[in-house]
Parts: sequence; C-alpha cells; structure tokens
Amino acid sequence: MAPTVKDCRASLAMTTHRGISGMLGFDQGMITVYARWIIRWRWAVLVACLLAVTAAAYGLRNFQFSADYKVYFGPDNPELIAFQAFEGTYTKSENILFVLQPADKNVFSRRTLEIIRQLTEDAWQIPYSIRVDSITNFQHTAAEGDDLTVADLVDQPLELADSRLAEIKTIALNEPALAGRLIAYDGGTTGVSVTLQFPGEDHTRHLPEAVAYAENMVAKLRASYPDLTVALTGIAVFSAAEIQVSESDSFTLVPVMYGVMIALLLLFLRSVSGTVATLVVVSLSVVTAVGLMAWLGIRMNASTALAPIIILTLGIADSVHILLTMFQEMRAGRSKRDALVESLRLDAEPVFLTSLTTAIGFLSLNFSDSPPFHELGNITATGVAAAWVFSMTALPAMMAIFPVRIKAQTEQRRLAMDRFGDFVIKRRKPLLWSMLAV
Repeated sequence: MAPTVKDCRASLAMTTHRGISGMLGFDQGMITVYARWIIRWRWAVLVACLLAVTAAAYGLRNFQFSADYKVYFGPDNPELIAFQAFEGTYTKSENILFVLQPADKNVFSRRTLEIIRQLTEDAWQIPYSIRVDSITNFQHTAAEGDDLTVADLVDQPLELADSRLAEIKTIALNEPALAGRLIAYDGGTTGVSVTLQFPGEDHTRHLPEAVAYAENMVAKLRASYPDLTVALTGIAVFSAAEIQVSESDSFTLVPVMYGVMIALLLLFLRSVSGTVATLVVVSLSVVTAVGLMAWLGIRMNASTALAPIIILTLGIADSVHILLTMFQEMRAGRSKRDALVESLRLDAEPVFLTSLTTAIGFLSLNFSDSPPFHELGNITATGVAAAWVFSMTALPAMMAIFPVRIKAQTEQRRLAMDRFGDFVIKRRKPLLWSMLAV
C-alpha cells in the first residue's frame, strides 16, 4: 500500500526533529521557549526590528549609483591598469557617436554632406564636448607645388561640383583615419564622433545631461529628415543607458513584482494579515541589505541593481513556510498562539538550512573576476540572511498581533494539494521515468 501525504508529512516531521536537529544542534525545547518569548514580547520585538532597519536605512543617505563601465574590472586587471595608464598620459574621455545613413546609401551627396556639416557644428554645443570629428571637418593635407595645405575635407557642400564630390569620396574611402572608422567602406553610412570630458572622477551626474542633449539633436534630425536613418551609440550612451534602465526597473519592475506577490500570496495563503506580514518582512529585508551596502560605501550599478528584486523573490519563502504551517495547525484545531509556536518549532531548522544554503550559493559569486558580481552576491546573501532573521522575529510578532481568521476543519476535509500529493506518491515511478525522459 502506497504511503499518503499524511504519512509523508509525519515522516518529514521526524526527519526535521531528529536529522536536522542532530546536524545543526537545534533544541526543539529551546525553539518552543523562544517562540513563546517572541509572542510575549511581540511589541518590543517589532520595535527592535524597526530600530535595526532604521539604522541600516540611515546609510541610504550615502547611496550612489555608478554608470562607470570600469567597475566591471578588478583593480589588478592588467587591461584596466594599461587603460588607466593611457588615460593618465593623455586624457580621460567618453564619446558619443551619431550614426547616419541616407536613404540612397550615398553619403557623398550635397544634401547629406550638408547635414553632416551642420550636425558637426551643432555637436559642439553638447555639454562637456571637447572635440567633434566627422568626414566634413577632417583635416586633409594636400600638396600644391612646394606647399602643403591643411583644410577641412568638405567646405560648403551645397556648392560642390560633381568632380569635387567624386574626389572627396575617393579621398575619404582611401584615408585610413576615416575608412572603416567614420565612414563605411561602401560609403553608405557615416558617423559624427563627439569626445566628452567630465569634471571629477564620478561621471554619473554629468552623463545624463550630455546624452539627453544628444538625444534631442537626434529627434530634431529625424523630424527634419524623415528619410535619414539616425542612431546614437558610444561609451557615454551605454553608460547613460545603464542609469536609465536601472531607474526604469525601479519604477516598473518592483511595483509589478509587488503586485504579483500580493496576488499570489492572497491566492495561496488566503489571509490578508499573512500577506501584509510577508510583504513587511521582504521590504525590511531589502531596505536592510541596500542600507548596509550604502554604509559600506558600495555604489549601486547595473548588476547590483538586481539585488532588491532577487531578495524580494527569495525572501518570501521563509515567511510562507512558517505561515502555511501555522494555518495548517489552526485548521487542525489549535489556537493561533499554539499554532504559531508549533509552526516555529517545526520550521525553524528547515527555514534556517534553506536560507543558509541560499546565502552560501550567492556568496560563491565572490569567485567571479568581476567586482559587481561580488557585490551582487554579498548584497543578496545579506538580504537572504535578513529575511531569515525577520521571519523568525518580526513575522511571528506581527502574526501574534494581527487578527487571523482560520476555521478549524474536520479530518475528512482534504485540501486540493493533499489530493495532488497522494496522486504523485501513488504514481511516483511512472512520473519519475516520464520526467527523466523529458
């Protein structure tokens, strides 16, 4: 006769009480005493948790976001060291590149060259620009007898003769400094490169201003010349995009995640108080992790910006485990207080073990060569640890205060998941081989 869900649950409880207790050294009696202590001093526990989170959140006054791509390289990275030496010898700069492609795929027309000339002139107005390069202002050297003349390759494009246009095309496509750089080898696409130099070491505050100005220029070009394909790229654009994406995620993904979390928690827990308590726990965990990050002087970047979302996802598990067991005990006829104590007694060790292994998994990111992944692992591990702490303190304290309406059920009334569990257990072998085949 195949075991039932009830039999498996009893077996799991025995494993929890003996196996994990023996391995981790937890004492069930001590956990019971602890649970009763939390319930008795619930208000004091909540105040202590809020004070701890407030202390961590105070570090957010130092919160900074870095869009510097160099953060992805360690201080001992040989390529970064060589690049910094190069910048020390010459200058530190970022760039914006306007990419233009006319509809006829011919850059060397009077109209297109005039557009490039005008864009080159306007690009000097971009904040922090120190140099603008294009095929029109390229300094071409020509020999006239014994004299050498240096002048812009293109001057007054609208007045150029056909022969001069052909000459400009030949020069540009055979000039190593232009061909394959600012002009495509087929002459169908060109670029206008703007070199930027920002004050100070942190460019995060200045990047959006320069890129926003360039994006406005692109919008005007597209409106004035609908047949002209215009794109924007470059290191400065990439760095500014990191800031924009991170800000966008904060204002879109996080609210969406909270909405999905609330819907699923209400669906599975069927308890408003349990849903609110879980949301409070994960929110406190995120604030604690990010606040401690700011205290340590770690600047947020595109990679570490994922940490709050990951913590929100993982932090739910601890609370849900404890709440489901509590509600199950209440359905079995226990009072709210006794059910909460029993839930902590049964779930304290499994929840701890789950949180521990999850934190260790994220801490393994410290073996990565890229510092932002070290920080992502450390922040997430801190958030997971905070979620466990608040699940064992703030959660039971809140549930001891909040009203919980769970009706006791008769033994004959079985949940859908119990029936599903019995189905899986009875057909375990066919299901196992089917899953392996898949």
